[in-house]
Amino acid sequence: MTDLTDRTRALLDDLGHDEEPVGIFYTDAEPEDGFAPKPGVPFDIDMEARNEIDWKGMWGNFSCVIGKLWLARRQKKPAYFEAARYGCPGGSFFLGFHKPQIHFLDHYISLGIPDVAEGERYLPSPAHVRAFFNDIDPLPAPARFCVMKPLSLFTASETPELVAFFARGEVLGGLCELAFFATGDTDVVAMPFGAGCSNLVTWPRRYAAQGRPRAVLGGVDPSCRKFMKADEWSFTVPLSLYQTMLDARPESFLAAKTWAGVRTKVLRSRKAWGDKE
Repeated sequence: MTDLTDRTRALLDDLGHDEEPVGIFYTDAEPEDGFAPKPGVPFDIDMEARNEIDWKGMWGNFSCVIGKLWLARRQKKPAYFEAARYGCPGGSFFLGFHKPQIHFLDHYISLGIPDVAEGERYLPSPAHVRAFFNDIDPLPAPARFCVMKPLSLFTASETPELVAFFARGEVLGGLCELAFFATGDTDVVAMPFGAGCSNLVTWPRRYAAQGRPRAVLGGVDPSCRKFMKADEWSFTVPLSLYQTMLDARPESFLAAKTWAGVRTKVLRSRKAWGDKE
């Protein structure tokens, strides 16, 4: 991991960015410290059909994946999740702990249920939501825990599956352009519909499993915005693509005069928002 973190520092310096990326991986080893949801009540689509879900208990322990990660980012500790401590039924689905998704969320993400729940209105109908769930089809979690933590916290025996940046416009543009330059693929960056955690984890894993690693932009989901800085978005790549980007960095536009001008805007933005230098 030393080589990866050293090369990441060089990339951050070129970008003018001040926050190291987060590594995401699955493991059976529970972190000794960090942020995890409280234990949640059992649920699945069959329990829903039998009306056996403790809805009050489920929502009473609600916590957002991006919210736990926000704490981890601020305090430089791990955020971690498992089937028994899922926080959010949507997040549990997207991280690969629970499938298929319960039908209540078909309505909640679309138009809601009169006198029961107000809908988020992110898609126009429950049928559209169900089609999305079927299409994204999250890969099953390969181990007990999904762990997200700054790259510098990874040990020699740990390897991230995904690498995720949180950044504003100029830095985000630089990351996208580096992905284009590193691969020669003009369609290597994707911005599909999804929750904050689906674009952080599910879509990148899905694209990689299909044999076409892609960078995925996220943060469009209005529900996750409260846990992100103003004007900030996520940019997630599988480790293989990230290493390709790091290999390409020295010969890329990041060493050219044009980017030097953009980098001054990055530094001005950080100062305007009160970010640390």
